[in-house]
This record gives sequence, C-alpha cells and structure tokens, in this order.
Amino acid sequence: MFCEDNYRDDVQLAFSPNEYRIKWATLPWEIEEAHKLRRAVFCIEQGIFVGDDRDEVDARAQLLVAVSCVAGLPEQVVGTVRIHETGPREWLGSRLAVHAAFRRHGKIGSTLIRLAVTSAHALGCDRFLAHVQSQNVPLFRRLRWDVLGEETLLGRPHQLMQAQLDHYPPCVTPQSGFVVRAGVPR
Repeated sequence: MFCEDNYRDDVQLAFSPNEYRIKWATLPWEIEEAHKLRRAVFCIEQGIFVGDDRDEVDARAQLLVAVSCVAGLPEQVVGTVRIHETGPREWLGSRLAVHAAFRRHGKIGSTLIRLAVTSAHALGCDRFLAHVQSQNVPLFRRLRWDVLGEETLLGRPHQLMQAQLDHYPPCVTPQSGFVVRAGVPR
C-alpha cells in the first residue's frame, strides 16, 4: 500500500507489477489510498494545497483508481482521478494524479483519462471537460482533447479542455474497468 510518509519520487520499485487495473474505486482501501496519493502529489510534491486537497466536490464525485497488480493480486493504488456531473449531461474530470515512481510504467494516466470519459459517456455525458495544468496539455491533445481557453487556477496556468466524445465509446462496466499490461519503464 502507498504510504505518504515515505513518499519520494526517486523510489526504486521493490517489485515489478505485471499489470494495472484501472477502475472505479469500489473498496474502502482503494478510496483511502487514492486520497493519500492525491495528498502526496498535490500537497507534498506540487505544493498546491496545504495538508489536504479534498473539497466539497469529493462528496459527489466518483473516484477512479489505477491499482498495480502482482501475480494477479492488487498491490497498491498508483493513480487516481475523480469525475462528477456539473450540470445536465456535462461532466468534469479533476485531481488526476499518478505516483511519481509509476509515471513511466505503462499508460496509467492516459487509461485513467479514458475510463473517466468513457464511463461518464455511458451515463449520458454529452460534454466532458477538465482544467488541465499546462505541462499536461500535450498528453490530452494526443488523447483527442480540444483546448477551449486559458485560465489560472490555484495560482497555476491551466487550459480548459474538452474531450472529443466520438473518440470515447461508452464503457458500461467501470467497476471492473480496463487492464493495462505493465511495460518496461520509458
């Protein structure tokens, strides 16, 4: 399991996951570990929030997780994002975070984004938006997102982006989600 007290971005992996399961968080430990990962990334690493990044959106948002698996068994939450409906048929994704030690393994971030959009699409989403930190815009463009405008959020430059929904067919099984085979670190 992930321990924020031992969070370092130069950690060497003591094991080698053979796959990652990207899914809606359904178990209490997944939710707890996802919040720890968010604190590590947004509070410790990036310094955007002090102490905790949780807000009123968490009460109504669906949390998604990327869980590393060893020998087919879940090991730890290595990525997360949350989604919620902001208005009729309009959804927003936020708080995308991948543990630093896993950012070059497989396609964890892009698969979290894919499940976020496809599961919202299955729930009737006609428009899916995200406020994307500027350094992540190239990833979202590769995943077929359009820039709608520049903005500053939490003192940092962001782009308001919209997913091209025709590229994201609905996923009606988000509780089981997708499996990404572990690749060699880039």
